[in-house]
Amino acid sequence: MNKKRIFQKEKIFHICNKSIANYGIFKDKINSLRFLKALFFYNLNKKQKSLSENFKLKNFNKTKFNLLDLSSNNKVKFLAYCIMPDHYHLLVKLLTDNSLSKYISDVENSFSRYFNIKFNRKGPLWQSRFRSVEINTDEQLLHVSRYIHLNPATDYLVSKPEKWKFSSYKDYIYNNYYIRKVLNEIKINDGLKYKKFCENQIDYQRKLKRIKKLFLE
Repeated sequence: MNKKRIFQKEKIFHICNKSIANYGIFKDKINSLRFLKALFFYNLNKKQKSLSENFKLKNFNKTKFNLLDLSSNNKVKFLAYCIMPDHYHLLVKLLTDNSLSKYISDVENSFSRYFNIKFNRKGPLWQSRFRSVEINTDEQLLHVSRYIHLNPATDYLVSKPEKWKFSSYKDYIYNNYYIRKVLNEIKINDGLKYKKFCENQIDYQRKLKRIKKLFLE
């Protein structure tokens, strides 16, 4: 029996989950965008229609959004994210008590229904329930944000992390508004400094992954 997890307001968590059998559920750009819209939609405490109903509305399809933007009725504050071909990483600060499990469940279930209908398949899409690690220090927060943002470069999907579209990294390094005004929890408040902090570690993170793989095989 799974132990009930407690997610308290103001706590920060690194959230991740992987597709079953490492299936490339996010290799398609449209699928990635759908997942991002689910993250945005279910983060709203007040919603009148289901996500599928909203997609029938022209205005909703044309709506531009950024997960780093914060509104007064959000359940979580996004500090970083990265959508990889077969998994996702989220770094979030909780704005309400004990709403995280339902939020992630709503997002994953919504995407599973969409994916199964689109590809005429049945069955679960995720390996297990999402994994979570509580962030307890500013240093840990900074290093986890870097780990998340370097994922695409670590896996050699791109040469530089800013070339990966489905990540918050570009907002960190190209728009100082976010890193200075919104992401107050991140203790580097300059995009160029954050870029240097991250990209100096690309080779090390690649090497570390290779070493871990050797021990696992």
